[in-house]
Amino acid sequence: MLSFIIAFYLSAADTYHEKDYAAAWCAREGGITEYVLPDKTRVDCLLPGYAVEFDYGKKWAESIGQALYYGLMTHRAPGVVLIVTDPMKEFQFIARLRAVADIYGIRVWVIGDEIFQIN
Repeated sequence: MLSFIIAFYLSAADTYHEKDYAAAWCAREGGITEYVLPDKTRVDCLLPGYAVEFDYGKKWAESIGQALYYGLMTHRAPGVVLIVTDPMKEFQFIARLRAVADIYGIRVWVIGDEIFQIN
């Protein structure tokens, strides 16, 4: 019943916020959301092997710096979940992020609204 209420609320809002994507994905992956570092910055999702930053496609460049920093501070590999709601229009953001990520060892995941589908 709770998942139905959450799904109804999210669909009624018609848009999702970055924190909604992070909470859904991180819960699915078994991570810790909003992990607070000693300097009060927050890792969006802390996994056993990764410190993961979430950002929308247009903020791909910003996500790189945050992921690298969070990885350094947590002694984990850096990761980015890029939120893409229109892959055809946002493909260039994915390509740019992956080009840099390959060189700097950043794990990349790409998600969209499908993360909210309830099976």
